[in-house]
Amino acid sequence: MMSEDAGVMLVVYDDPSDQRSLSLDETSSTEESPDETRLSLETTNDVIPYIGQRFSTHDAAYEYYSEFAKQCGFSIRRHRTEGKDGVGKGLTRRYFVCHRAGNTPIKTSHERKPQRNRKSSRCGCQAYMRISKTTELGAPEWRVTGFANHHNHELLEANQVRFLPAYRTISESDKSRILMFAKTGISVQQMMRLMELEKCVQPGYLPFTEKDVRNLLQTFRKLDPEDESIDLLRMCRNIKEKDPNFKFEYTLDSDHRLENIAWSYASSVQSYEIFGDAVVFDTTHRLTAFDMPLGIWVGINNYGMPCFFGCVLLREESLRSFSWALKAFLSFMYGKAPQTILTDQNMFLKEAISMEMPTTKHALCIWMIVAKFPSWFNAVLGERYNEWKSEFYRIYNLESIEDFELGWRDLVNSFGLHSNRHIVNLYGLRSLWALPFLRSHFFAGMTTIGQSKSINAFIQRFLSAQTRLAHFVEQVAVAVDFKDQAGEQQTMQQNLQNISLKTGAPMESHAASTFTPYAFSKLQEQLVLAAHYASFEMEDGFLVRHHTKAEGGRKVYWVPREGIISCSCHHFEFSGILCRHALRVLSTGNCFQIPERYLPVRWRRISIPSAKLLQSAPSDHAERIQLLQNIVSTLVTESAKSRERLDIATEQVSILLSRIREQPVSVQSTREISSMHRNI
Repeated sequence: MMSEDAGVMLVVYDDPSDQRSLSLDETSSTEESPDETRLSLETTNDVIPYIGQRFSTHDAAYEYYSEFAKQCGFSIRRHRTEGKDGVGKGLTRRYFVCHRAGNTPIKTSHERKPQRNRKSSRCGCQAYMRISKTTELGAPEWRVTGFANHHNHELLEANQVRFLPAYRTISESDKSRILMFAKTGISVQQMMRLMELEKCVQPGYLPFTEKDVRNLLQTFRKLDPEDESIDLLRMCRNIKEKDPNFKFEYTLDSDHRLENIAWSYASSVQSYEIFGDAVVFDTTHRLTAFDMPLGIWVGINNYGMPCFFGCVLLREESLRSFSWALKAFLSFMYGKAPQTILTDQNMFLKEAISMEMPTTKHALCIWMIVAKFPSWFNAVLGERYNEWKSEFYRIYNLESIEDFELGWRDLVNSFGLHSNRHIVNLYGLRSLWALPFLRSHFFAGMTTIGQSKSINAFIQRFLSAQTRLAHFVEQVAVAVDFKDQAGEQQTMQQNLQNISLKTGAPMESHAASTFTPYAFSKLQEQLVLAAHYASFEMEDGFLVRHHTKAEGGRKVYWVPREGIISCSCHHFEFSGILCRHALRVLSTGNCFQIPERYLPVRWRRISIPSAKLLQSAPSDHAERIQLLQNIVSTLVTESAKSRERLDIATEQVSILLSRIREQPVSVQSTREISSMHRNI
């Protein structure tokens, strides 16, 4: 408090923690006489505030100083107000300070209340602007009576200052747009990309961030989460009654409210039995209406198409929640853990996987990392962003760790990113995402950009199904069923395609009759390349290198008696497809068929047995349906090998179908069969 004009000056701090944290010298600035000042309007060309500068309102002064701060590389906040005690006296003085002014207040700890350990940006900066109210010229106005622009911290560049909270704003029109997007069920990332396109701005240059949008969505909630949770559990129980093979688990908190819930469908457990060796666990999405983290387990089948394994909704992203989710998933799959699992960068999830799946190789999804590049590097690199991204992909795909280390060093030096925190973080985690560190583990091709787009499109189908929480489980089931039907059609189309043999090698014909068209195309690529390689027998194996190279190469070890072959490039371990180096050695050694162990079941033309799906003994009807499906699958495979075979099959199947349709079907039989189908 201070005395002025025989009145008592009241001091009010906008932020109580600022009290005694700033030492603004009120005598350091002198007030100018009215005739030496001039009123500053919002359209003034003057940039730097000066003593005696006048404003019509204190809000106008704040806006002016805020714009000045933005150009300089900092933001401001209201520090304190002063006024005279007495009727009609009102506000007489205001202080605006740098956003880093003051010191972090000491919080009193509460044992029952968890404390967030967040680092404060305040560092005691003394930059400020003081304005005082005067009525000397008749109408009241505000005059600058104190100003200092000396900072004890680095000021931000123009492409960085826009990320300060003070300059991140969502306009009313943008709020309406976000609300409309939320109702359609698209993800926050998709909202940001759409709005960037609409506003013709580069990625990462909107005046708000994904976090701002998520916070805004919290205000759009209109449904009672507790009622929704009750309906969701009721829905799961109803599905379980109709389909005993539907699986779900959940937890309740101390108030008996739904905390976490996970589920999987019968067809998903069936697919996982064979294709669950490599899994993507995508936790980057949320249910928009409730801002609940959503986790989706997916994989790749033998035809190269995504397959759904399970879903989980969590109240929060914590070690406890992720551990529970992984345990639930393993229980659905009868304790069978995947060989490899791909996830987003989340330290809680990383620790949970090491605890619950200790034998599983954990890696980071490259497409989830790349999706963050625009916000990480676009503003920093400017016009060189695309050049940097191309070089990153080249280094990412290198074969040896030594080449990667050299390439990464050159990349950082070339683009001057030594101190960039994202670059430092990526390098520290390189063993979890860079291919040279992962090639000895099986990933079913899910590290490629093509497969990443396919999986992401697959996941988006579930996200677009968002309406009410209680209906989400059924909507995901519809999306999975639709994808299964579309997958069957694509499988049929693949099988009907005439496979073109390019090398004439017996191994190629053998692979074509065993592998699915998708897997065969991958092997055929390697067979074609193998013709360009030379092999040299050594004491401990073979050295294989390109015919144009005089040095280097890959070491191949072959034991013909046992049908074992391996290569130092680890291509088979990584993809389940033999590499060009091994195929070259097999060809040189007069091997006319690919050894059985290098024809993985997961890439063959197979039909998944229903017996693995049902835990109870399957009915005779279900077994006969499965037998028929196997016969039809074999029929299509054999018929597709020549035009003559296809003509005979089409003619005979048409006759058989006509005979089947002539057979009567009772209403009771239809009901019984439909009930059985729901369990298949």
